[in-house]
Amino acid sequence: MLSKETYDQIIAILFVAREPVTLRQFQEVFPALPELELVQNLSECMSEFNSLQGAVQLRQIAGGYRITTRPEHHELIREYLKTRASAKLSLAALETLAVIAYRQPITLPEIMDIRSVRGTSTIRTLLEKKLIETRGRKKEVGRPILYGTTQEFLVHFGLNDLSELPTLEEFAEIFETGDTLHLSAPESPPVSSHTTPDGDGSLPANVPSPE
Repeated sequence: MLSKETYDQIIAILFVAREPVTLRQFQEVFPALPELELVQNLSECMSEFNSLQGAVQLRQIAGGYRITTRPEHHELIREYLKTRASAKLSLAALETLAVIAYRQPITLPEIMDIRSVRGTSTIRTLLEKKLIETRGRKKEVGRPILYGTTQEFLVHFGLNDLSELPTLEEFAEIFETGDTLHLSAPESPPVSSHTTPDGDGSLPANVPSPE
């Protein structure tokens, strides 16, 4: 059974963490605990924490554990975050990112064909924000570079893995709004968070937000 001391220790670690804390990292902190017992403790900690908190929740993101804000507070938090300076991801960059996320690994010419737009600026932007990475070269004439999403992509959008990607219809709704999606700069201090594209509104509690 999860002790109060272990519960407090786990929450303390999650509170100061800048990224989702993986099981392996927890194992390094709690070397005396067998893996199965540690996993059980994390599961119990998640259940207890989520039953007590109305503003935030503990959930699994990008293969680790993280405290995020609850979906029902998304709109209010977005209004607050509008008052803070943040880096922005344009609609064009978001559309390119969506193509890469669903078709990865994919080459630049293939992305251009799908979007019917020429240019490499959005690719450079996504690479700079570490939302995408190169995945080698495609075995065809010219050997074009292949692109795919990164672990940082999962973290920024509050996804545990790519199976949690929103549907194409949901992405289409985002495009039709004409809104701009804001992403936090990598060096931002641990305070708030950002939005998941599937609209669940949960925001990592320790990373400044988009929107």
